[in-house]
Amino acid sequence: MDALAVVLQRPEHLALSRLALTPAASCDAVVAVSWSGISTGTERLLWSGRMPSFPGMGYPLVPGYESVGTVVEAGPDCGVEIGQTVFVPGARCFGEVRGLFGGAASHLVVPAARLVPVDAALGDRACLIALAATAYHALSGVTPGSVSLIVGHGVLGRLLARLTVLAGGQPVVWERDPVRRVGSFGYPVIDPEADTTRGYATITDVSGSADLLDTLIGRLAPQGEIVLAGFYEAPLSFAFPPAFLREARIRVSAEWRPDDLAAVTALVRGGGLSLDGLVTHRLPAASAEEAYRTAFTDPACLKMILDWRACA
Repeated sequence: MDALAVVLQRPEHLALSRLALTPAASCDAVVAVSWSGISTGTERLLWSGRMPSFPGMGYPLVPGYESVGTVVEAGPDCGVEIGQTVFVPGARCFGEVRGLFGGAASHLVVPAARLVPVDAALGDRACLIALAATAYHALSGVTPGSVSLIVGHGVLGRLLARLTVLAGGQPVVWERDPVRRVGSFGYPVIDPEADTTRGYATITDVSGSADLLDTLIGRLAPQGEIVLAGFYEAPLSFAFPPAFLREARIRVSAEWRPDDLAAVTALVRGGGLSLDGLVTHRLPAASAEEAYRTAFTDPACLKMILDWRACA
């Protein structure tokens, strides 16, 4: 069996290629992908060639960890049913072509235990489950009524703000791009220069900007916490005395865990967490090169979705 897949051959050189799939084992399922999302964090770094050394790095590679599709083959003991709609957090099923993270393809062979059943009515919004789980993993303990700062108003920042509101907190979001400040969100989204507040107990950075730490420490309350939830291509550093005076805590929030995924799936299913208004652009998989360039260059593009349904 083979699949049509996005292959990053080298930085800024992308193609759709037919790749042979690793044969399914007894515990695997075969998924026909309907949609996959493009990450403007890790995938941008892979596409540009600026990704720091990372396990599994190298070209050619198949990117993508935000795929949704339908189970078309599954063993009797896999725990998933044929016809079920599932979220797929990437795959490694392309032989010598690296799967990092391996979800941008028309078909995937995946251990069934990694699949997350989702409501088919979500459509392509279900691709956002991974980012929602990432936001959930980054979320610090929210005290009802407390004000916290989020830096960056892309999809991850918006999901983090929604989860903060859901937990009873009051988020303030910094966003430099005026395009991403427009709208009614239920929380303030402001230019950093317009914010005079100091003493945030929690500051979560999802911008990926490596030069912000000193600024953020200067806005932190004593014994406050800075959560680094972006992906940083440059080394991070900060002046020690201001951090020392505040007894600042700095926490790196890595990728989500299975329990994070289960928690946000339940929140979405129960209607507590909305995924509406976050998918802004959609293109057929045949236009993958255009889709990737738009996702990485257009600030109005929050989330680009590739539609694989026309691919055999």
